[in-house]
Amino acid sequence: MGKRILELDNVHSYYGHIHALKGISLYVEEGEIVTMIGANGAGKSTTLRTISGLLHPREGTVKLEGEDITHTDPHLIVYKGVGHVPEGRGIFPKLTVRENLEMGAFTITDPNKIQQRLEWVFELFPRLKERLDQYGGTLSGGEQQMLAIGRGLMQHPRILMLDEPSMGLAPVLVELIFDIIQKLNKEGVTILLVEQNAHMALSIAHRGYVLQTGNIVLTDSAEKLKKNEMVQKTYLGIE
Repeated sequence: MGKRILELDNVHSYYGHIHALKGISLYVEEGEIVTMIGANGAGKSTTLRTISGLLHPREGTVKLEGEDITHTDPHLIVYKGVGHVPEGRGIFPKLTVRENLEMGAFTITDPNKIQQRLEWVFELFPRLKERLDQYGGTLSGGEQQMLAIGRGLMQHPRILMLDEPSMGLAPVLVELIFDIIQKLNKEGVTILLVEQNAHMALSIAHRGYVLQTGNIVLTDSAEKLKKNEMVQKTYLGIE
């Protein structure tokens, strides 16, 4: 078994009185792409928010490389190496592409390192280099998604969490984003992927978890999940 980068054990998270996560247990090993699939409201984004410290669970533990981060502040979790690209991208529309990317490097003090990270992001997303001085808000949806992922990579995270990266994108851009995710993984980035497009997610992931109303109802290798009858009917549109 590989080294566990991330581990959730019996996590219960709430929004006020709403019991959003009902005892979630999952893990991600170094070098994996692990996907979470499920309908809207299943608890996928809530799981990522709980890992990021934006939401603290009432029960259970979240561990990063064995260290308990269950009640750690979000900015410290970033320092520890958790990158989170939220649903809806969350870029800064009135900052340039360069400024958006530099915001992702707030944990780094060495200007040379920041420059190296910028070059890495431009290798992955040459289009961002062409648009370096453009405001984030003037980019297309696909370019904004590239910028959001690029910003998440600037700190060179131990694990990168992606929340619905294909949402609202044209099919050709969805292919491009998923190619990039695979390329990142080959370069050693461990990825936790939340994705409505279950077919694409399972085509690149090593393992997957299926969530329904705050519970994990199924977990297996991506290959086996693709062949599972319930997954085929509910998420892959195969009768």
